[in-house]
Amino acid sequence: MSKYLVIVESPAKAKTIERYLGKNYTVRASNGHVRDLPKSQMGVDVDNNYEPKYITIRGKGEKLKELRKEAKKAEKIYLAADPDREGEAIAWHLAHALKVDETSDCRVVFNEITKDAIKQSFKQPRKIDYDLVDAQQARRILDRLVGYNISPLLWKKIKKGLSAGRVQSVAVKMINDREKEIKAFKPEEYWSIEAQFLKDKEKFTGKFYGVDGKKLELKNETEVKDITNKLTEDAFTISKVNKRERRRNPAKPFITSSLQQDAARKLNFRARKTMMTAQQLYEGIDLGRKAGGITGLITYMRTDSTRISDTAIGEAATYIEEKYGKEYLGPKQKKKQQEGAQDAHEAVRPTSVLIEPSSIKDALSNDQYKLYKLIYERFLASQMAPAVMDTMTVHLNNNGVEFRATGSKVKFKGFMKVYVEGTDNNKKEKESFLPDLNEGEKVTTKDIKPNQHFTQPPPRYTEATLVGTMEKQGLGRPSTYAPTLETIQRRGYVKLDNRRFVPTELGEIVVDVLVEYFPEITNVDFTADMETQLDSIEVGEEEWKKIIDDFYQDFRPRLEKAEEEMATIEIKDEPVGIDCEKCGHPMVYKMGRYGKFMACSNFPECRNTKPILKKIGVTCPTCKDGEIVERKSKKNRVFYGCETYPKCEFVSWDKPIARSCPKCEEYLVEKRAKKKIQVKCSNCEYEEEAQ
Repeated sequence: MSKYLVIVESPAKAKTIERYLGKNYTVRASNGHVRDLPKSQMGVDVDNNYEPKYITIRGKGEKLKELRKEAKKAEKIYLAADPDREGEAIAWHLAHALKVDETSDCRVVFNEITKDAIKQSFKQPRKIDYDLVDAQQARRILDRLVGYNISPLLWKKIKKGLSAGRVQSVAVKMINDREKEIKAFKPEEYWSIEAQFLKDKEKFTGKFYGVDGKKLELKNETEVKDITNKLTEDAFTISKVNKRERRRNPAKPFITSSLQQDAARKLNFRARKTMMTAQQLYEGIDLGRKAGGITGLITYMRTDSTRISDTAIGEAATYIEEKYGKEYLGPKQKKKQQEGAQDAHEAVRPTSVLIEPSSIKDALSNDQYKLYKLIYERFLASQMAPAVMDTMTVHLNNNGVEFRATGSKVKFKGFMKVYVEGTDNNKKEKESFLPDLNEGEKVTTKDIKPNQHFTQPPPRYTEATLVGTMEKQGLGRPSTYAPTLETIQRRGYVKLDNRRFVPTELGEIVVDVLVEYFPEITNVDFTADMETQLDSIEVGEEEWKKIIDDFYQDFRPRLEKAEEEMATIEIKDEPVGIDCEKCGHPMVYKMGRYGKFMACSNFPECRNTKPILKKIGVTCPTCKDGEIVERKSKKNRVFYGCETYPKCEFVSWDKPIARSCPKCEEYLVEKRAKKKIQVKCSNCEYEEEAQ
């Protein structure tokens, strides 16, 4: 019989840990929280010092019964939930449910699931950290006070089923504010002039800079003509050549937010997908008996710290020196943390650089491999030498009119040999070469081309840019980014259009109401300050009930005022323009859990509903009668089918186009591969580049 019982959250984690601990240990999973506040009521007694009312989560009774049975047989129980606030709270609830002595050394934490880390952590068990528990309780209770008070008000005044969250409301307001900026934006005209220069048959490009050494912005065509009229000949004199060496440092290893951002930019992963896949890599993957069996591949992925352990730094240094050479080894880095980082964990990194992505590719799913490779390369690059670039700026002059040409080339790749950080505009940094140019030389002008431009509005947020902005402004914490983005979409407050957030009419109405009656809920500074206060509970500086009380005493009168003064808002159904084929009443657009749909206005007498079908202008290649429409699967993946379904069952994951294959006459489809669109035949090997 096992002497010790270890309880973790997930079965996958349990399998990995049990393998390392040996026969004296039984490892079981609680499958997350076992106790929580009730869903049917607020569960917080505001008149009794905000005392929470915890109940066993529905469906967890059997799991608790099983754990209690195992607990009776064990000499000692270890609670080994994740090393964060949520994990500490799970451990505390388990201790309460299983009657574990909370003052005993029952809590075990580890930042990575490796044999050494697990064995070491069991040599240093500790007591439950009540500061961490209180920090989690405070957030949970604060969210209840906001959500369970404002939501019924929104149901009553606007629409049933609405809800308001603390961090989510700020995120929706940010998206709304950006949309208002875009709508209010007035483009302004500006011009640039580009010239092709020639020296000894070598071409290079220069751009207009200014006149008589002063930078000049060109606002219209008249100003452009004034500049081109100043040019006296087709030759420019090189007035100045600046050559310098520029060093580019590698990005720091991933924290939660930067991992989500780079996975979005480079892998097209949504935040939720990134965190689910990272959780799998953290909890352990079966690499096969020869490769060590079930192995945790990355450190804990919910972190805002860029700290790296000395062991990992040493292992990476040896690996880099052996594989790439001593010159690729980076300098020793100062362990400076981002302001506000809790530093409870390390950065997100591979548990060992010796486990190369290519060596375990067959054991991983495609998503796991891509994300592991990204994490691996980012960490390895962070420990490598800076890249060295040779840059050159040339000043070209003609009658006081100055053009400038810039060129750069990589002198030493350094970390760029392994990894380069992604950018939001997806533009890759390219080398641009200039010929050997010297002051006083003359070059001829091959072509001078003015270009008209207009200023662009600020872009809508992508998941990556929204996470980056939230992090920068101190909104939410590592564990909240992905759930926040998921929640605001599920509630129908925002939608994704071409991977960018757009507010819905419902989202705009709800935010406007919250801004008027609960300005602090949607205020960025207030929310960021509240996050800081909640963090102070975690380090034992503040008492959680005082922070909750300070908030609630101001919030309660606002709630009472809103109850009295808020007007009822009627959201009218938008007519579709067609009649219901069942009863003849007009069809209208309605907002459901999964977005807009068409429904009969004679509801509830008539319950006819239809999905909104987006036609793509292509006749169905199977029945030649209906049109192809865009549909969505249960997992929200776009596919294409015939509008006459189920009469015609044509379906395709790839977008059909209105042309036939010149070889076999079957229909052609558009396929996306590495950000390029290719046209391929649905039947034979014919393919072409999309125009």
